[in-house]
Amino acid sequence: MSTLFRTKSVEQSVRETEEPGHRLRRDLSALDLTVFGIGVVVGTGIFVLTGRVAKEYAGPAVALSFVFAGIVCALAALCYAEFASTVPVAGSAYTFSYATIGEFPAWIIGWDLILELALGAAVVAVGWSGYLVSLLDSAGVHLPASLAGEHATFNIPAVLIVLAVTALLVLGVKISSRVNAIMVAIKLSVIALVVIAGLFFINADNYKPFIPPAHSTPAVDGWKAPLLQVLSGVTPVAFGWLGIFGAVAIVFFAYIGFDVVATAAEEARRPQRDLPIGIIASLLICTALYVAVSLVVVGMQHYSELSESAPLADAFKSVGHPFFATLISVGAIFGLTTVVLILLLGQSRVFFAMSRDGLLPQWLAEVHPRYGTPARSTIFMGVVVALLAGLIPLSALAELVNIGTLFAFVVVAIGVIVLRRTRPDLPRSFRTPLVPLTPILAVLASVFVMLNLPVETWVRFFVWMLIGSAVYFLYGRHHSRVQERSENSGRVVI
Repeated sequence: MSTLFRTKSVEQSVRETEEPGHRLRRDLSALDLTVFGIGVVVGTGIFVLTGRVAKEYAGPAVALSFVFAGIVCALAALCYAEFASTVPVAGSAYTFSYATIGEFPAWIIGWDLILELALGAAVVAVGWSGYLVSLLDSAGVHLPASLAGEHATFNIPAVLIVLAVTALLVLGVKISSRVNAIMVAIKLSVIALVVIAGLFFINADNYKPFIPPAHSTPAVDGWKAPLLQVLSGVTPVAFGWLGIFGAVAIVFFAYIGFDVVATAAEEARRPQRDLPIGIIASLLICTALYVAVSLVVVGMQHYSELSESAPLADAFKSVGHPFFATLISVGAIFGLTTVVLILLLGQSRVFFAMSRDGLLPQWLAEVHPRYGTPARSTIFMGVVVALLAGLIPLSALAELVNIGTLFAFVVVAIGVIVLRRTRPDLPRSFRTPLVPLTPILAVLASVFVMLNLPVETWVRFFVWMLIGSAVYFLYGRHHSRVQERSENSGRVVI
């Protein structure tokens, strides 16, 4: 049992970043990291989820759901910022867990991050395909339903965007950062225009009632019911305050990815300074944008009439301004492209870190000699995500991404407390305030949101974790580099 919880020291993790063939190029500034965070967070939440959640769960109070989700993320962000500046190594929560809790928990978190980032990228790629179909339809170009859109037999646009982004990531993190910055500027301009223009079409009556009375709906029937409501014995309901909290668990998908900034720790020029800035600044900016857009869209069109697939675009159509709908579709295409780009960047770095540790095949950890990127792990995961996006309708699995992220938040928050006690001597350029209170609040808030996810999501999550455990015991445990070092030294590292 002791080998399952063997840790890898912070010093050893940092030394391995300088090994020949495993050294990533440090090209990212604080601004680059902040733009990465905005690029990955501002996407699906604004362009897709707002309508669905307002219509099925919270009504106009969806803005409160975004605020509550932002608070949960802010608590976790403070913990991520301390870890990322103290352990500036690729892998994010996986690396942090390896340094504090042990190898098997680290593996579980790495497996969990694969679920979060790979499945998240595939889900967003499918959404990207849907917006492309809508834009082309408005231009008179009609793609076959079997080859494009969420219900396609083989979703070619989704596959192509994933493969294009994969190629860009292989070419270098700096060029990826520049392309991301251009697309982020475009989508932020579109969002700003939408908010300003939408203010002129707000009907105050659409905000009444701001919190609709709670009642049972098909959205919370059976296996779709929030686990907390099932465990408490109440009849599952949407709307009301329970609906707002249930909506938090869904709109949480909109915040997926700010933790990806931490996965790029090894490529930051000054990680101790730049990573906390990138994580916290991007989260604050994105929360403000979500609240503004959600208030505008439910003010323009009654929540019961909102579109679930393209709420912003259809809200402008409902007030007789289809031009804005086309503009929003263009912004959504750029916006969702950056989300796919950065989720794949984070996924490839987690995969790279796990491979470098021997828990996955080590040949995947080779860095490209010219581009300085983990090319093999990037290409491997790019192909996997492309196949997922092309073959599987993934919208129903989006909540799986949420539970995976929240689980990582819990482990990182616990890890901050553990590392403060076990290694108080480590230099920390950023310190989470009010430890252990802030990490404890982060754990409680994350668990509360997890409990508001549907029962079926928990079942799928446990199945995924069981598969991951089997892979670890069949492969990772026996190929671990920590295990090899302990055997070579003739002792067990605990």
